[in-house]
Amino acid sequence: MESAVEFGALNYAILIGYLMLMFGIGLAFAGRQKSTEDYFLAGRNMPWLVVAMSMFASVTSASSYIGLPGSAYSENSSLLMVGFASVLAAPVLVCLFFPFYRRLNVTTSYEYIGQRFGRSARFTTSGLFVLARLGWLGVVIYSPSLVISEVAGLNLYLAIVLMGILAVSYTSLGGLSAVLWTDVLQFIVLVGGAVWVAVTLIVNVPNGFSGIIQTAQQNDHLMNWDVSLFEMSATVVLASYFVILIQEYGTDQVSVQRLMAVKTYRGMVRAALLNSFFDLLIVTLLLFLGIGMFAYYTHFQDLLATGVEGDRVLPFYIVHALPNGISGLLITALFAAAMSSMDSGINSLATVIVTDFIKPLRRKPSTPRNDIRLARYLTFSLGALAIGVACYASTIGQVLKASQTFLGLFSGPVLALFMLGVLSRRANFRGWCVGTVPAIVATIYVQRIGIHWTYYFPFCFAVSFVVGYLASALISDPHGRTELTIWGEPGSREVES
Repeated sequence: MESAVEFGALNYAILIGYLMLMFGIGLAFAGRQKSTEDYFLAGRNMPWLVVAMSMFASVTSASSYIGLPGSAYSENSSLLMVGFASVLAAPVLVCLFFPFYRRLNVTTSYEYIGQRFGRSARFTTSGLFVLARLGWLGVVIYSPSLVISEVAGLNLYLAIVLMGILAVSYTSLGGLSAVLWTDVLQFIVLVGGAVWVAVTLIVNVPNGFSGIIQTAQQNDHLMNWDVSLFEMSATVVLASYFVILIQEYGTDQVSVQRLMAVKTYRGMVRAALLNSFFDLLIVTLLLFLGIGMFAYYTHFQDLLATGVEGDRVLPFYIVHALPNGISGLLITALFAAAMSSMDSGINSLATVIVTDFIKPLRRKPSTPRNDIRLARYLTFSLGALAIGVACYASTIGQVLKASQTFLGLFSGPVLALFMLGVLSRRANFRGWCVGTVPAIVATIYVQRIGIHWTYYFPFCFAVSFVVGYLASALISDPHGRTELTIWGEPGSREVES
């Protein structure tokens, strides 16, 4: 069967209408920001429900919407443990990190590192965040561009440029307020789209839901509990993503920035807990799409074009198996999944550069208006850089693997420093530096010898944490505030209700 299909005028109209709506939301919020707090934190006055939806849409959806079904289709459904890891991680975040952020009233999570370990530590972790999220942004742009290339026959690199320009435009106009409200719409579209695909699979596969489960079970596409260095295992996924999600929701600026936009500490907690249940439900749904498509194409092998596998299966199914109009809505859902992460990443990168680099190093004061203008310029520049990284990400291939290749190298050591800072009075920045070098070198080696990508992040984190702690016992560092640990002075962790 030919893989090319006419996308159709109706589908294009639906897609273009959605993209114009996203740009319109950015225009609606343009010019309302009077300070960088308005631009970067939406005035710290956002509803917790909106933030919970945005957290899921921004952090989880971009690679997951395509990558999770692709992983279940190609390997197995062990990534179901991601949802359970999120539920387990949420109480840890509430107890370890959120009280410090609220007490210190930070704009970025790296301000905590600066107060705990000193200025150099803040610059270093902020720099690692920039490197990690630039790579991640490249994957986020690559994901929807892959869909455009698949369904419309457009050159992949041209699609990358077009997607990048669109997301950068509405993000720069409206700041975090525009990002949060577009994320809400994108959350609704992507969840609705996934539910629709699931229903069609249950209807189209012989024997419906039971037929899908039976086919997946017979072909070893359900859970795999056997621990292996080279295959996906549910046991490893649970342990790995428990650590990954502590970093993503507890220390990474993309999530922390949203949580700090909530008015109260109680709202922060509610947003984090609700987001963890979103993870559990929607990760399960997306993995079901993967085994559902595997069952569908097992029964109807002649309907699958040669060479379509992994991350390309979901867009192929949507365009070829669903009627005109419906397929347009679901391709729009794929765009929503990826764009929600791109706008969030760019906005957070601009926030970190202004808050953690430019303001501390500035010798002359600046007006809020000039800072907002600077943030918009940075947004455009970062978007252009991310487009270039996306072209490189397209050479890696698998979306989830590409994401973890970038995040495993740079974010693992950052989480190690946060954990050392919160849990240990003895830990210091110099000791952490000693631990980070071998952590990054060893992780690059692990990636090159073919170890499964689920090991990248926890391996890098563990080496950095253990070696950093041991080195701190041998190396003194005059900088550091031990009261900013869980062993701090009584009452030091009080927060507003």
